[in-house]
Amino acid sequence: MSEDLSTMKSSYGIDFIKECQRNRFPLLFLDRITQLSPGTSADGLKCFTYNEWFFPAHFEDNPVVPGFVLLESMTQTFIMTFLSLSEYRGQETAFLTIREARFSRKVIPGDVLSTHAELERFRFGIAEGRVTGHVGEDIACEVKLSVGIPSKLLGLQPKRRTPEGNTP
Repeated sequence: MSEDLSTMKSSYGIDFIKECQRNRFPLLFLDRITQLSPGTSADGLKCFTYNEWFFPAHFEDNPVVPGFVLLESMTQTFIMTFLSLSEYRGQETAFLTIREARFSRKVIPGDVLSTHAELERFRFGIAEGRVTGHVGEDIACEVKLSVGIPSKLLGLQPKRRTPEGNTP
């Protein structure tokens, strides 16, 4: 069901997101990609309802979206900037660094988190960039990320040599 990105659409649904990345329920925190420029940027949406699995425990009397969920939602938008490229589609990813994470507004049931991710650098299977999350006009959170594609990173490791000078 691979979508042809040469005919750009203004919105990509959950099927396309699942084709590009490996996150699945209950850890898929992205409902829609609203704008996509593969290799450059992505905009995403996550609509939080009280039925989310984490709300009863965080906190029952004053529910708030946990910080790790906000970070993961922003990261999932970010990885769409490079996993939407056909040669990387469906690849496994791994955090390398999370820097300058800031949370400036509580996100609660009924809020829609709108995320904007910019891919600043992508070389040797390492993606670096920044993501901002808004609720309405308010900045709710922002972060700088480095995410790797493990299969690409393994290919960069030098070959080990035995004492005899051979590669195993």
